[in-house]
Amino acid sequence: MNPIRVMVVDDSVVVRKIVTDVLSADPDIEVVGTAVNGRIAVSKLEQLKPDLVTMDIEMPEMNGIEAVRAIRATRNRVPIVMFSTLTERGASATLDALSAGANEYVTKPANVGSVGQSMESVREQLIPKIKALTGRPVSMGPARVAAPVPPPPPAAPRTGPGKKPAVLVIGSSTGGPEALAKVLPQLPASLPVPVLLVQHMPPVFTRQFAQRLDRLCPLRVVEASDGTPLLPGTVHLAPGDHHLVVRATARGLTTGLNQGPPENFCRPAVDPLFRSAVTAFDGAVLAVVLTGMGADGRNGAGEIRAAGGTVLVQDQATSVVWGMPGAISQAGYADEVLPLDRIPDAIARHLSGLTATARPAATVAGALR
Repeated sequence: MNPIRVMVVDDSVVVRKIVTDVLSADPDIEVVGTAVNGRIAVSKLEQLKPDLVTMDIEMPEMNGIEAVRAIRATRNRVPIVMFSTLTERGASATLDALSAGANEYVTKPANVGSVGQSMESVREQLIPKIKALTGRPVSMGPARVAAPVPPPPPAAPRTGPGKKPAVLVIGSSTGGPEALAKVLPQLPASLPVPVLLVQHMPPVFTRQFAQRLDRLCPLRVVEASDGTPLLPGTVHLAPGDHHLVVRATARGLTTGLNQGPPENFCRPAVDPLFRSAVTAFDGAVLAVVLTGMGADGRNGAGEIRAAGGTVLVQDQATSVVWGMPGAISQAGYADEVLPLDRIPDAIARHLSGLTATARPAATVAGALR
């Protein structure tokens, strides 16, 4: 298999050297060129024909966001990974770049004492994403996730009747911000169930992402805080570095946040949310898993189906990376495998006939008194 051809775009000679050295050390990757700003990157694209571009955000002449727009304006679909800073400004710019057509981002090493540590941070973050976005096998800890997959098996047969959903839970990762920006605005403010959402993202990013989704959506979207009652029509987005779960209290069902160990190398992770929703809602759960690398959500989806819930996943053709939805589909846990544009209608179909008062919170509160 030919090596993955990467162009590195950054105005810092130090960062260009770190990224180039890290990528060149991997036998599956070849750095075919560099550029010091977006304008040069755009001009080199046709000549170098890279399989992927890493793109800094703040550069002279043409910044990374402008470069992404210019590349996408030529109908070029080369995967683009942004280099971001873990700051409010960096988060905002990164979300702008994703909206402009970038596929993924990594955060620049912050407060790192040595070049060696910086290189290790770049290696851990960047190489798996490059391989996932270019359809190569990805090594994530002990598990390997290969991009080319056989046709998914049919969903495993149910052992009992399906349950009408009382909650909607959503998981996503690579490509998720744009997928969510297409799905959530299609859902009405009158959605009859609460929504809990895990998007793999660091702190600072999740707060800004929730604010952006809130501006786009009829639904209310908030970064989740601990102990908030679950009400229909509100989307709770897991904050960076915290797992989001459903908690039963004397007041009914609320959000819960914790910093338990990462699962599937992630915190927030999808599996803790899915498991807790099964318990709190007695299996009356509608789960949606969108594009993302890895297999987070697969085990939780299995528990949801076993308890009588329903699982929808995004199809391979419309996913940036068919890791998470693919893992669920391959395991036989997906009730429906759908292109992204059909997911809002499928959600509406599964929630049809429900009223906003049909929530188990009162029942749970009564049981706990």
